Amino acid sequence: MNTLNYTFKPDFILMGLTDSKEVQLVLSVLFLLIYLVTVLGNIGMILIIRLDVQLHTPMYFFLTHLSFLDLSYSTVITPKTLENLLTSTKNISFMGCFTQMYFFVLLAATECFLLSSMAYDRYVAICKPLHYSVIMSKRFCSALLTGSYVFGAVDSTVNMLCMGTLDFCNSNVIHDFFCDTSPLIALSCSNTHDIEFIIFIFAGSTLLLSLITISASYLSILSTILKISSTSGKQKAFSTCASHILAVTIFYGTMIFTHLKSNKSFSLGKDQVASVFYTIVIPMLNPLIYSLRNKEVKCAIDRIIKKREKGL
Repeated sequence: MNTLNYTFKPDFILMGLTDSKEVQLVLSVLFLLIYLVTVLGNIGMILIIRLDVQLHTPMYFFLTHLSFLDLSYSTVITPKTLENLLTSTKNISFMGCFTQMYFFVLLAATECFLLSSMAYDRYVAICKPLHYSVIMSKRFCSALLTGSYVFGAVDSTVNMLCMGTLDFCNSNVIHDFFCDTSPLIALSCSNTHDIEFIIFIFAGSTLLLSLITISASYLSILSTILKISSTSGKQKAFSTCASHILAVTIFYGTMIFTHLKSNKSFSLGKDQVASVFYTIVIPMLNPLIYSLRNKEVKCAIDRIIKKREKGL
């Protein structure tokens, strides 16, 4: 049996989303526009927060890094996807494939823990407002951020070590548009039961721990909001969480659908649609969600524009 492994370092072939040239052209234009909006939106969000002093708070500190993560993991996937859509060459090197997978898992797992940190920040802001500045100190925020990256790195490293033991026999065709865990496991001729279990445990633990933190934070927030007597007070408290709740719902919904199941059951249709959504679309949506639904960001944009006009 001809086995493809680390020794031979073969190229993989990414089959992409469709064989139709017309559909490929449409998707390439669509994905290019989405990627441009993603880059401009996330860089814009980072610059707005950095330029406006009033946004130098823990909430926007985390939002800056959320924009960085969204920009990064979209960049890990989208340019290669565009290349495959626009050219006849669909090859990706063995190391290139595993590098893409490593950084994607790293950034996605880090985002899970970062969203948890943001939920905890909202919990402290609403449930313990008098102690907010003490609890959410710069040192503690930095520790939460560092922990997010560390846990993300552990998750991606374990994933890479497990995937590195697989053999790929006869076929090197990946039925997907990027190198993800599920299609690679589906392609392997190795006994993947133990590897699937380990990856499931780590991926499941990442999702479960972050979701428990988020759920506990919002249950406490909801309990506090219900105790507020004035309607305006309830609306103000809820508005500070609305953007984050929406971002969490979209991100976790697609992640759970795609990853918390048997990797051998990888479905070319539904799984690819979900993958497109969380790899290409969601990184574009987050800056739009936070800018369009957040009055502080809108006011910051107005202040920056007015300063620029005065400077001119």
